[in-house]
Amino acid sequence: MRRFELLLILCGVVAAASPQVELDYATYVGTSLAAGVDQFLGMRFAAPPLGNLRWRAPADPLVETSPVQAAAHGPICYNLGAAFDPTATTLSEDCLFIDVYTPSGASETSKLPVWFFIQGGGYIQNSNANYNGTDVIVESGSNIVVVNFNYRVAAFGFLASERVVSNGTLNVGLLDQRKALLWVQKYISKFGGDPNHVVIHGVSAGGGSVTHQLTAFGGRNDGLFIGAIGESVFWPREAPVSELEFQFDLFAAAAGCLNVTDQIACLRAQNTSTLVAANIVHPFQGRTSNPDFFYTPTIDGDFVQDHLYTLFREGKFIRVPIMLGDDDNEGTDFAANVSTAAAVISFLMDNYPQLTPADGTRISQLYPQLPPLPDHAAFFPSAAAAYGEGTFTCPSNFIAAQINGVHQPVWNYRFSVVQANDAAAGLGVPHASEIPAIFGPASVPGGTSTTFATTNAPIVPVVMNYWISFIRSLDPNTHRFAGTPEWVQFNTATQSRLKFVLNDTHIEEIPADEATRCAFWNEIGASIEQ
Repeated sequence: MRRFELLLILCGVVAAASPQVELDYATYVGTSLAAGVDQFLGMRFAAPPLGNLRWRAPADPLVETSPVQAAAHGPICYNLGAAFDPTATTLSEDCLFIDVYTPSGASETSKLPVWFFIQGGGYIQNSNANYNGTDVIVESGSNIVVVNFNYRVAAFGFLASERVVSNGTLNVGLLDQRKALLWVQKYISKFGGDPNHVVIHGVSAGGGSVTHQLTAFGGRNDGLFIGAIGESVFWPREAPVSELEFQFDLFAAAAGCLNVTDQIACLRAQNTSTLVAANIVHPFQGRTSNPDFFYTPTIDGDFVQDHLYTLFREGKFIRVPIMLGDDDNEGTDFAANVSTAAAVISFLMDNYPQLTPADGTRISQLYPQLPPLPDHAAFFPSAAAAYGEGTFTCPSNFIAAQINGVHQPVWNYRFSVVQANDAAAGLGVPHASEIPAIFGPASVPGGTSTTFATTNAPIVPVVMNYWISFIRSLDPNTHRFAGTPEWVQFNTATQSRLKFVLNDTHIEEIPADEATRCAFWNEIGASIEQ
């Protein structure tokens, strides 16, 4: 029990107590919820990454001498293309904040499993911020602690150049994640969590970030986590620095810092509004249309030592149990609405300029014109299928095979729960559809407007309890929802996965035609990442 709460008990005012946690740099005052959960929102886990701290690894948080109210989320990091607003409280360059949800009454002796969530957003935005951990804590029987946080994105998090290397750090967005993991190791026991039982979970770019944390420093295990969940794992183009100098030039020119002697010093001296205005998307070199995702991690020779395909093939990843999977129609949120087979290839090349003519021919064979979808052009289904499998589905299947190859437990899934509005819009079961089912519709911004709060509500406890079970025991079956099937481990012989279907969740094998298409993407994956 926290010292502050004991004092209130002795004074007879338990009902009015505000939970308080003393860290060595600040004392945070949280909020007790009626559900039996304490939340601590908007705590700093690093110093504000401003001025001379831009494009540097995150620094330790500043010391606070008075108690800090942790009752509201901190602002999220500036997105690609966001407009600067000096009055805004939801977006800021000062954005390295962390939230913790813990059962009320948890203490340093509780040693509860920790669910560490890495949000997605294509490395260009914080798109899954401020998820509430209350529903999953209650559903777990008050047996877990939930952590989420922000990290720098777009030009602020992934600007790449030898000029950054010479006076700064590459991939600071990934290093922000690492800093948050180190913060958990140091402080989570104060909130009732067990630093020796941390499971990382990420969606989309957060799922890609999970794989970067697994392969960090060539797979060096620093003891920061013991399990991982990758949801709609995102493996985009991650070019070497030499291929990204043009990005730096465009950004520096827009910020008024290209034609100066010390460009980095100039950028660090600029006000936030100038940098935000320069933080926009451009086509990749040799292309005329913008890609879906412009700023992504780069190979830095240290934290990111090679392409993800290469690192996993070479076994340079931490050996922990893993759960990962994807949705039926991963590409429908991103694909261009194109009318010809040639336009499919052009769209793919906008995102992966290293695709060759031979690759294009093979893609046309693997993704011929598919049945039409509502409100979309003739070849939109083909473009969506190719992009969705090449960027999300096939990397997940590839990772599962590599994990199985080193004899670690791995569970794969496919989410196939249809929402009527998505189907009517021609989106099928789009990217990361399962999020409201994982955390509960009321715990996800906008989640109550989905059918997971109504017609699809029966799937919520099914999904949620597989996730909770893995967080607690590193096995999705131990605490699964009553009446649900045993989730069979993936292996390369049968390639079994759990297919989530409303009222019919079951085990299936990856279809042979999907395996054929993924064999192609996995063969060329490392080359098109460049």
